[in-house]
Parts: sequence; structure tokens; C-alpha cells
Amino acid sequence: MADQVAEQLKLDRARIVAEESKKAKLAAANDLEQKTQELADLNEVLEQRNQKLAEAQQAQAELIKKQRELDDAKRELELTVEKRVQNGLTEVRSLAKKEAEESLKLKVAEKDQTIASMQQKIEELKQRAEQGSQQLQGEVQELELENLLRAKFPFDSIEPVPKGEFGGDVLHRVVGSGGQAGGTILWEFKRTKNWSDGWLVKLRDDQRTAKAEISVIVSQALPKGVETFELVDGVWVTHPRAALPVAMILRQSLLELALARQSSEGQQTKTEMVYQYLTGPRFRQRVEAIVEAFSTMQEDLDRERKAIMKQWAKREEQIERVMSATVGMYGDLQGIAGKSLQEIEELEFPALGLDATSGM
Repeated sequence: MADQVAEQLKLDRARIVAEESKKAKLAAANDLEQKTQELADLNEVLEQRNQKLAEAQQAQAELIKKQRELDDAKRELELTVEKRVQNGLTEVRSLAKKEAEESLKLKVAEKDQTIASMQQKIEELKQRAEQGSQQLQGEVQELELENLLRAKFPFDSIEPVPKGEFGGDVLHRVVGSGGQAGGTILWEFKRTKNWSDGWLVKLRDDQRTAKAEISVIVSQALPKGVETFELVDGVWVTHPRAALPVAMILRQSLLELALARQSSEGQQTKTEMVYQYLTGPRFRQRVEAIVEAFSTMQEDLDRERKAIMKQWAKREEQIERVMSATVGMYGDLQGIAGKSLQEIEELEFPALGLDATSGM
């Protein structure tokens, strides 16, 4: 019995140990499973956390990158804005400088224009003053010479040339001590700085119109080669300081010629009067006028030769006929009068452009 009990106890103990061991194993297995599950859960949580951490780190990296890009963009923007501001300031400064320069140039130009205008006005005023002074001096000189002539030759008629009749300034009609007419001198006063040869031609024409025996130009400016006074192309030219001595010489010459003519009066026939006229100054003046006119026409024809050959030839033929007739008349008169007929320079061969054999 005891053995059975003991066996039974042993069996029971073994059963209990087995059950407890089974329970313990089951509990341990459950606990292990639980722990494994918990570990799996923890690993999952850790994995999730790691993933979240990686995502967070990635996000942070992206954030840092974006922040850096933003900072770079901001700096680029600031740099661009600064550049634009600088460019804008440069343009503004350049524009302001350009406007200032343009304004300054305009002001300078206005001032230059004002100065130029003032200088021009000053020059005009100076010229007017000089012209007025020269004119006044000339008028004073003219009046002074007239007064000197009147004082020196009280019997002569010295009067201004009437306006509109002919050129010249003063008609000096010479009268001898006995009241006889001696001739006429036509005076012209020039008040310019430069000499003009055109004055000679003009005064010769005026001399013929006035029927004066002598013409005189009184001028500060004299022809080249003339120092005080000289006969130039049939016109006496003199400096004002020599005008009175020249007047005395010319006046005396006219009186001597008048006296010579007067001494032969009463003895002259019509032929002699014609001869005297032909050998006198008036005939010479008229022939000179003809020659000068036709010489001028000849010069005009020379200038028109290329353009109007037919008209030129016709006119030249007419002029040559007139000139030949004039030269022939002059030659005939020379044959009659001989050396007593005054020479006319314009009828000499060089002046006419003819050779010595053309009239043969």
C-alpha cells in the first residue's frame, strides 16, 4: 500500500511536475511569444521611428536646401536689385549729367550767340561810326577844298554839281582877270580806303557830259605807282594835300590856252574853226568816247564768242567797219592837220587789236 501510495505520489508528482513544467513552458512560450511580439512591435515602432527620422532628416535636408536656395535667391535678388538700383542711379546720373550738359551747352550757346550778336552790333556801330566819320571827314575835306579854291581864285565860278545832271562833285569854271572864260575843271572827291579804276571811266563820261576840259579825282587812295598826283588815262588824280597846287597848274594851263585861242579870233575862217575844233580837246574826247564804247562792245563780244558765234561775227564785222571808218577818218585828219592833231591813244593799233597792215 505504501508502495502504491508512493508510486501514486511519484506519478502524481511527475504528473504535477509535467503539468507545471508544461504550464511553465507554456507560460514561458507565451511570455516568449509575447516578448517576441513586443519586440516585433518595438522593432516596428523603431522602424517607423527610424523611417520617420529619415523622413524628418530628409525633410530637414530639403528644408535646409530650400532655405539655402531661398537664401541664394534672396541674395541674387538683392544683388539684382542692387545692380538695377546702381544701373538706375547711373542712368539717372548720366541723364542728369546729359541734361545738365545740354542745359549748359544751351546756355553757353545762348551766351555765345548773345556775345556774337553784341560783337556784330559793336562792329556795325563801329563801321557806322567810321563811315560817318569818313563821310564827315570827306564832306569837311570837300568843303575845305571848295573854300580854298574860292579863296585862291575869287574870280572863278566854283559850284557843286547839280544833283541828277551828271557825276562829279564840283564844277570849277576858270575866269581870267579880264573876265574871259578859260575853261572848266570837273572835280570829284573820293572818300574810300581803296582805289578803283572804274572811277576813271565814269569821270571821263561825266567830263564829256559837263563839257569840261579837265577832270580831277581827289582821293586819299591813289592808283598803284602814283605817289602824289599824275595824269592817269586822261584824268588827273591827286592826293588832297596836293589838290591846290594841281588846281593852280591846271587853271594856269587853261588860261594860257584860252589866251592863245583869243589871240587868233577875228582871223579864223570856218575852215580854221573846224580845224581848231578837230585839233582841240572836245573832238578828242568825243572820239575817245566812240572808241571806248566800241572797245567795250569788242570785249563783250570776246566774252560771248563761244555761245553766240554767228551774232559775234556779225557784230564784229559791223564794229570793225565802224572802227575802220573811225580810224580812217582819224588818219585822214592826221594827213590834213599833221602833228598838230592831238593823238588819241585808243586809236593806236595795240589798243584796237589791229596790226599795221590791216587797213592796207
